[in-house]
Amino acid sequence: MSETATKSRDDAKSALIALPANAQRGALTIEYRWLNAHRADAPLAVFLHEGLGSVAMWKDWPQTLCDRLGMRGLVYSRPGYGRSTPRPRDVKLPVDFMSLQARDVLPALLDALGVSAVERQCMWLIGHSDGGSITLLYAAAFPDALAGAVVIAPHVFVEDISVASIAEAKTAYEQTDLRSKLARHHDDVDSAFYGWNDVWLSAAFRSWSIVDELGGIRCPLLAVQGHDDHYGTMAQIETIAQRVARAQLAKLDHCGHSPHRDAPQALNEAIVQFIEVHSDSMRT
Repeated sequence: MSETATKSRDDAKSALIALPANAQRGALTIEYRWLNAHRADAPLAVFLHEGLGSVAMWKDWPQTLCDRLGMRGLVYSRPGYGRSTPRPRDVKLPVDFMSLQARDVLPALLDALGVSAVERQCMWLIGHSDGGSITLLYAAAFPDALAGAVVIAPHVFVEDISVASIAEAKTAYEQTDLRSKLARHHDDVDSAFYGWNDVWLSAAFRSWSIVDELGGIRCPLLAVQGHDDHYGTMAQIETIAQRVARAQLAKLDHCGHSPHRDAPQALNEAIVQFIEVHSDSMRT
């Protein structure tokens, strides 16, 4: 697999790469951005966005965190989001779409960007919401290709509160200015929204669970949840703690589903402390 964008690895601006063709979709184009690319010897942090996120919707939080940690960063938009290849209108996301992202798309993107096996062993994944679930699945599938992971408001099974809030989001999308706000960040906003909304509200998805996969995670793992999250309860991260030997939990007060927006200082302190402790332990 080769990178087809004209941007170099050291360019911190948005660019596009082509992933290999597959039988269903053909070539996929992925929007990405490097952060602190000049720190060539620094560990890499890869950020995985939420169900309606993109490179742009992270705003400056990944940069702020990478600066605190002295790390390089990589942010990207999954297929169907941001400036990446939209989901075809007649294609529904499969129930296992997060597994496909973890096992196929993310490794292919790392290959395309030349992230070596040695770099992956020192790499941290930081995922929010659906991106947190994808992070967990990657950590389970590639236990030797990761230094550690941080999952923020992840989903490991489907709760009624999640389905209810996602149904409310559909009403807001169709009856308020939510669609116009999201359209600023996605080339095909309907592809982004309905790809996520339709699969989460489908009857087949109610039985979705990745609890059994959690036992395969061997790396240090920080799981973060806000007490006021309307998309999931503490049962999500408490289940992670029961299944992952090296998991640590952070429960944030006055915080909803997006801790990097609702409680960035508390979130950053928890992440920095966790990563620094485990980075020090790996050096000793």
